[in-house]
Parts: sequence; C-alpha cells; structure tokens
Amino acid sequence: MDVKAIREAFPILNQEVNGHPLVYLDSAATSQKPVQVIEAVANYYREYNSNVHRGVHTLGTKATDAYEGARDKVRKFINASSIEEIIFTRGTTTAINTVAASYGRTNLKAGDEIVISYMEHHSNIIPWQQVAKATGATLKYIPLEEDGSISVEQARATINSNTKIVAIMYVSNVLGSINPVKEIAAIAHQNGAIMLVDGAQSTPHMKVDVQDLDCDFYAFSGHKMCAPTGIGVLYGKKHLLENMEPIEFGGEMIDFVDLQDSTWKELPWKFEGGTPIIAGAVGLGAAIDFLTEIGMDNIEKHEHEIANYALEQLSTVKGVTIYGPKHRAGLVTFNVEDVHPHDVATVLDVEGIAVRAGHHCAQPLMRWLKVSATARASFYLYNTKEDVDAFVRGLVKTKEYFSDVY
Repeated sequence: MDVKAIREAFPILNQEVNGHPLVYLDSAATSQKPVQVIEAVANYYREYNSNVHRGVHTLGTKATDAYEGARDKVRKFINASSIEEIIFTRGTTTAINTVAASYGRTNLKAGDEIVISYMEHHSNIIPWQQVAKATGATLKYIPLEEDGSISVEQARATINSNTKIVAIMYVSNVLGSINPVKEIAAIAHQNGAIMLVDGAQSTPHMKVDVQDLDCDFYAFSGHKMCAPTGIGVLYGKKHLLENMEPIEFGGEMIDFVDLQDSTWKELPWKFEGGTPIIAGAVGLGAAIDFLTEIGMDNIEKHEHEIANYALEQLSTVKGVTIYGPKHRAGLVTFNVEDVHPHDVATVLDVEGIAVRAGHHCAQPLMRWLKVSATARASFYLYNTKEDVDAFVRGLVKTKEYFSDVY
C-alpha cells in the first residue's frame, strides 16, 4: 500500500496550519476527501445536475443511473443480497432512528427488552430510550470488561427470551474496541431478537460482509469513508423492510395518492421520501471505488500498524493514560495527567496537529471510565508513522508547556 501516493489524492493534506504541516488525526469524526470524490460531485453538478427517477430527459436519466449505480456499489461493498436492501439516508443517525421509529415502536410492548452497551454513541442510545418510553419496553446494557471490550459471555448473560432488539456498534469511536457482533447476532437470533449493527466506525476501515455477520440491520455514514457529508446507508434484510412502514412521507416514496389514502412504492424507495441526496450518493459511489481499488484488507492492516506504533510511542511519555483494549481499530483515546483534554487539543492545534477532545458523544462511557472527557487521535489510510511522531512530539511540548504554567 503506497501511502505517499494515497496522500497525493487528498489535496487538503498539502497545507500548513499555524505554520506547521497539517497532521490530521481526526478521521473518526470525519475523513478527508480524495480528489476522485470531489471531482465526481463537481461533475454531477457541472454536467448532469437533475432530479432522479421522475424525468425521461437525458440529464434525468444520467442522474438516475448514477444514483442507482451508487446503490449497487454499496450493495457489493457490504455484500448485501439485493439493492432492495440498501436505503440511502442522511447518515448513521438517521438510519438507526429509522429502525427505532419504524420497527421498534411497532413491534415492542411492555415487558420487552432492548439490549445495547455502555460504549454506544449517543445515536445508538437515545433512539432506543425513546422507543422504550413509547412502548414500555426496558433498555438494558451489556456490561463491559475491564479493558472496555464486550465479551460474548456477558452478551449471552444479558440477552434473553424477553429481548426483542439488540443494537451494538461494531467498532467503538472512543475505545477502538472491535466487538464480536457476529457472535452477538447469533445469540440475539437464538433468543428471537433482531440485531442492528452501528457500522459508522467499521465500514471505512475493514471489509464488511452483512450476510456473514447475519445482522438484520446495518447502518453507516459516507463522510467517515471519504464520501461527502449528508449521505449514509441503512441495510436491512428484505423481509423485515417489507413489513416496516416508512417514517417520512411525501414525493418519491409513493405509488398512488388518493384524497383519503395512499400506497407506497416498493423497496428501497418507500423509505426515501422527497428529493434524495443525489450528489452525496454519487460521491459515495466514487469513494467506494477509491477504497475498493486500494483494498479494505490493506487499509485495515495499515491502520493496525499505525495504531500499534502510536501505542508504543505513547508508552514512552509519562503521565499519559490510554483507554481501551490492546487489540483495537485505528484510534487512540487518552488523557494527559493534570491537563484538560481541550487544552491538549488546543496546544496540539498550535503545532498543526488536529485531534478531537470532549466526550465524543459517549457520555455513559465517559462515566464508566470515570472521566469527564478525553482526547482522541484517530488514523486512516493517509496517515503515516511520521504523523504519529509529530503527534507524540506535540504531546511532549504540551506537557512541558503546562508544567511551566503551573
């Protein structure tokens, strides 16, 4: 994997920030975009900007072909069995909310249980809280192991015959934990429950096969995998989607409208009301082409090497606490002794190094960790060991700065 050549595809990386070469370590929040994606979106607006499905003119046909072509690229990328199982959304949040509102509120009742974990992103907590309040169901949490991982044993002890929905993230955006979602899905099915996987942090970084995972729903966002913001995907098994009602109504998702009643289009369009996110879908298709050419296995291997190197280098800096298991995806969440994470991020920014600081939309996990916030460096296919070296030097400067101040 030629990282130098890959970096040349990302024009934003070729700049200085505060007089230093940019070191971008915030890809878990959003990835940068390669020129192939930027040009694909620009070409849509420049050459065939038109609404999809409705028109028979040339531009409309080209736009429709590109939009539906992107859907098929998504299908192949995650190995879904049919394009009917691929629904375009605004992102992971919208995808999870669709399942919660359409499937959850319809199929749950008092006494039923929803099972999630303490490490979930707020987008995979709040929708289920609302479903539980609306239906009388109970929201339960799988306990975490000491290192912040989920064990199959704890999942089996938490999921039971009352469980109707299990919703777990594949990869933690804080701990980097890679969760055993395939095994948890099997446990869910053994108990008659359905399984939703939050794939926001897994899909950009590893090969995903939804049929092998045997999950019932899988949600992810485009902007974390080199695509534009505002586009995401909900995968759902066809038989489940067919029995779910849409939650957004209007143009595009209808078959026939009468004065008092209406009928819906077939899958997947019944869940895509209104003018869809056409440019976003075009960009997502281009991003999938870009990632596929490099190879997801190559990307995963590279990120593990960078993350392991970062862990080794950080272990040489006194006063740094690292959170999460040893085997992890490509991110490192940490705190510096006696320095607030926001101050760490601010000083690093002066050095041209972009990291994330805060609760990372995971406040229950922060309480489990017994901290109010953390700093996070997250890596992607364009990061190098030199980026890690600059990051560690920046941390040393941060410690020196605050030791002088205090």
